[in-house]
Amino acid sequence: MLKLLVQILSSFCWCGVYLLVLSPGLGRAQDKPYFVTYSQDLEEPGNLEVETKTALAKPDGGHRYGALATELEYGMRGWWTTELYLDGQATGQDSTLFTGFRIENRVRPLMSEHFINPVLYVEYENTSGADKTILEVVGHDGQADLAGPNGELRKEHQHEAELKLILSSNVKDWNISENFISEKNLGHEPWEFGYAVGATRPLASAASVRPCTFCAEKFITGVEGYGGLGNTDSLTMHATSHYIAPVLGWQLPKGVRVSFSPGFGLTGSSLARVYRAGLAYEFEQVGGWFHGGAE
Repeated sequence: MLKLLVQILSSFCWCGVYLLVLSPGLGRAQDKPYFVTYSQDLEEPGNLEVETKTALAKPDGGHRYGALATELEYGMRGWWTTELYLDGQATGQDSTLFTGFRIENRVRPLMSEHFINPVLYVEYENTSGADKTILEVVGHDGQADLAGPNGELRKEHQHEAELKLILSSNVKDWNISENFISEKNLGHEPWEFGYAVGATRPLASAASVRPCTFCAEKFITGVEGYGGLGNTDSLTMHATSHYIAPVLGWQLPKGVRVSFSPGFGLTGSSLARVYRAGLAYEFEQVGGWFHGGAE
């Protein structure tokens, strides 16, 4: 397991070195360090954000694992953001494998700021049962789904559609976001439901006069909670998984953001703990890279 963790952390660190030293321009990653919850923020048109989300956990009866979701988020329009997720995982005393991809679109119907800002979310997932990124919890998802050997889990093919209603508000320095999630296997399975809620704020609201790395306003802190709500046969919180997770984001120079979150399971079907780490960088106006000589 030590070798597994070293490999994951090494990849994470080398990605950070590249973004800090070799990236072609200054960017600003979005500043809310949620791992499961979505706010009303969309990517700026023409900008590309690259983000990794790592989850480390150990299900009862299974081995420790590390799962990595690599996210490519592009601003198509001011009201429309599209994303591609590439997922993989490595399980101790088992194997390392690619577990699938997700294509996501978020649309904001009201562009001006309101007390509650709705966003519509549509996603297609093509993953295997070995996917362990836990980017959402729906239905009766539980730690038992993560405990089997990779050789067996990868035989399960998941072609799913996911819809979310995102409601988000900015109240002074706070962001408060609520997500209602519905997901359906494109076979004959029932719709499954889940939720995610989060609240964050910077440690200080006033920006420093001089650039700094360790100023209080560079740190965003908060909490998110998420879990399953059963399915169309039984809309319930009984025998479902639920988590509470403090979150912390740190805005670094050159537009890099790192984020951390220790999550704690609240029910018997939940993982006891899920440790998450994220690294994000926003490349500004990537379309201009291919038209630099036009002027």
